[in-house]
Amino acid sequence: MDIVITQHNGIDIAEVISDHLIIKDAQDALDVMANCSYQGADSIIWHEKNIAADFFDLKTGLAGEVLQKFSNYRARLAIVGDFSKYESKALRDFIFESNKQGRINFVGSVDEAKEKLSK
Repeated sequence: MDIVITQHNGIDIAEVISDHLIIKDAQDALDVMANCSYQGADSIIWHEKNIAADFFDLKTGLAGEVLQKFSNYRARLAIVGDFSKYESKALRDFIFESNKQGRINFVGSVDEAKEKLSK
């Protein structure tokens, strides 16, 4: 796993890059968030492919647990991926509401993630 810190509009943003699954549970999310924060970035980009499928199945509670950690620590997160493949209405509603609030964003590209996180 690599963490690449860049600045966008004066905000330090950490992009977590890996070919492997990184976020399997809430503790993994907290560990990655702490690592990014230690490097000076409280705005973080994750890629959908690095997150366990359970995250996108709201019945598991993993998404809520992870997002609560981001809220508690006042960190911001953008998840980059193609979310159109998920058919769950509950998940689509969750994504819509998250994007509206702005602390957690589901976006289609890294550039879009950087824009959202730097506002």
